[in-house]
Amino acid sequence: MNRSILTAKRLILYIIGIFFIALGATFSILANLGVSPVTSLPYAFALISGTSMGVMTVLANFLFIIIQAILLKEIKWRNFSIQIIIAFAFGTFMDVTLWITSFLPEARSIWLIALYLLLSLVIVAAGLLFYFTAKLPIMPYDALTYVVANKWKLPFGKAKITSDLLNVMISLILCLLALHSFGAIGIGTFIAAYGIGKITGIFLKKFQPALQQWTFKGQEG
Repeated sequence: MNRSILTAKRLILYIIGIFFIALGATFSILANLGVSPVTSLPYAFALISGTSMGVMTVLANFLFIIIQAILLKEIKWRNFSIQIIIAFAFGTFMDVTLWITSFLPEARSIWLIALYLLLSLVIVAAGLLFYFTAKLPIMPYDALTYVVANKWKLPFGKAKITSDLLNVMISLILCLLALHSFGAIGIGTFIAAYGIGKITGIFLKKFQPALQQWTFKGQEG
């Protein structure tokens, strides 16, 4: 396969994946039941500061990169530079998707809340399917999880749970101190923590082989 075609296909999957993850996070905000663990910290920052979700997403990802550097006791300039670019892209997509969905009705009925929450779970899972299939550099939060797993010799699954719990706890403490409410955290946070992983697993098993075939077919040529 022509290397440029392979790269273009992977980039298409990657960009769609990050966009869908941002769109799914936006629907979790619209549901107003609490956002997923991954977006809980930037959303807490946004609620407290009144600044856009996109800007706070970039800031939170900068913090994730700084924590990586502290845990690694070194600065990997190339890796961190790529992660910064990804953080800016994800932050931009957050603001874009919030703008795109701004015309949707406010979730006041239980049915609309449930619909937005379901859309959030499915869209994020679809985004992760594309994101993982592309096999390109991962976002700062995921990179931090790998650093935690390697440093303390944890299976990735346990490291993921640890990172998510810490993210949620910090977000909750910030919201309680600054807003005197749960803010970014709610029942939707825990539904997302469980549901996204389950749906992503189903999507990866069912759809990833076909996506991989489309993306990497003929690579050996």
